[in-house]
Amino acid sequence: MPETLDHALAALPMRFQGAGGAVAVLKDGQIMARHAWGYADLERRLPFTPATMFLICSISKQFTCATTLLTTDLDRTPDVLEPQLAARLSRMAERPTATLLAHNQSGLRDYWALTALAGSPVEAPFTEAQARRLVDRTETLQFTPGTSYAYCNHNFRLLGDMIAERAGRSLAELMRGEIFDRAGMPTARLNADTSQVPGFTVGYEGSQAEGFRPAVNRITWTGDAGVSASLDDLIAWERHIDATRDNPESIHARLSVPVAFANGATAGYGWGLSRGNLLGRYIVGHGGGLRGWRSFRFYAPAERISVVVLFNHMEDPRAAAAQLFAAALGQDIPAMATGPQIAWAGKYLDPETGLAARIDAMANGQATLHFAGHPETLAPTAEGDHAAGPLRLKPEGTRIRMIRGTDNIDTLLEPVAGTAAMDVAGTYRSAEYGAAITLAETGGTLYAACSGELGEGAMVPLVPYATDIWLMPCPRSLDFSAPGDWTLSFRREAGRVTGLQMGCWLARRIEYARV
Repeated sequence: MPETLDHALAALPMRFQGAGGAVAVLKDGQIMARHAWGYADLERRLPFTPATMFLICSISKQFTCATTLLTTDLDRTPDVLEPQLAARLSRMAERPTATLLAHNQSGLRDYWALTALAGSPVEAPFTEAQARRLVDRTETLQFTPGTSYAYCNHNFRLLGDMIAERAGRSLAELMRGEIFDRAGMPTARLNADTSQVPGFTVGYEGSQAEGFRPAVNRITWTGDAGVSASLDDLIAWERHIDATRDNPESIHARLSVPVAFANGATAGYGWGLSRGNLLGRYIVGHGGGLRGWRSFRFYAPAERISVVVLFNHMEDPRAAAAQLFAAALGQDIPAMATGPQIAWAGKYLDPETGLAARIDAMANGQATLHFAGHPETLAPTAEGDHAAGPLRLKPEGTRIRMIRGTDNIDTLLEPVAGTAAMDVAGTYRSAEYGAAITLAETGGTLYAACSGELGEGAMVPLVPYATDIWLMPCPRSLDFSAPGDWTLSFRREAGRVTGLQMGCWLARRIEYARV
């Protein structure tokens, strides 16, 4: 093992503090590092080992897509699932194809974000029947299919359900026969009920400073995030990928083919896998997250290096994977560029998505964008803009050009100002989702709560943003990837508020009428 990798492994538990974890690094299909530390259950003092079972969450998506290709040849017969898809999206005038589901180009809103609008309490049970009802309500899209990218768990739940129905066998059986047995992953399985994990591994929320507490998950997942596996299972998957790397008919080769948008632009996601760059190297992989569980795995084909990181706590597995990758390459992670402080920080609105976009100036010349559900830090470039991978910001007069290469978005952010008025208080209803949002003014503060078929949500204090724009924070929801800030943009007719448009990065442009 290279000395740099040995040092990186030793540093991980202190750099990413939590209950426990397990990591692996492979080169040319051979294990360079296989390391675990800490506890799978702090209270029972159960050690975390390479055989410990783990909720890999959204890493499941590639296994759903792999099973889809092996049972339907969807990549070669794109209409094969059309009857099942039409039945499930029967209310829609315009439907995406099943292939666009697998590429996250469907235009569907993420149903985990929609659970917040339907009034679900944060730690409520969420059943297969509830998921089906929420999906069945879909009538409209947030963009034309194939034109853009939006992460959407809904896509992969649909895929998993459709191939199971078509085969007349459960998704669990299909994954076992088509993927796990072939790749030598004996303990991997579809573990749809997240309230229990094989081996009774516990995921933890909290931090070293505030303490750790067992995360409560009562969600039923399927093709979107339902797989549990051990580190050893995922090592077998990485070895399978490398062993079949030169075979164009291998399942990973079919999953990782280049994907494009309708306009021909290269897409950064397809068949349940992200494509991108890390430390200047091309990688194909995916992360996963549920409350108490974080994971990330990728394969760098040119270097024939795989990295797997599993945490049963909420630290950042991608950052840990980057450190292990750098160590395996024998290089340092380059520091982000700095420069003079920007003068264009402020509040903006993106006319394409309808979402608020706040830009904060950092003293070192970097900029922080609050737009896509989590803060994104951009550094100055030699070209005069600010960038973070395929994301770029550049002033154009009073507006800011935002290019999100991964999402196929090139838009001008419009500056917004003014005071958000209190006369928006009242009740508003979404006909499409059968949901309501109630805004109430009390003591000079505006609160809001969502309600619908999943329950009555808690009142949340709103944040004034600009004239007729308020933000509703949502830092925690049923899914780990909470919606973040919802943008509430109010409509007026003759000065009177008549409705609003509500959206977040995962679920945009939902219309509500004032009751």
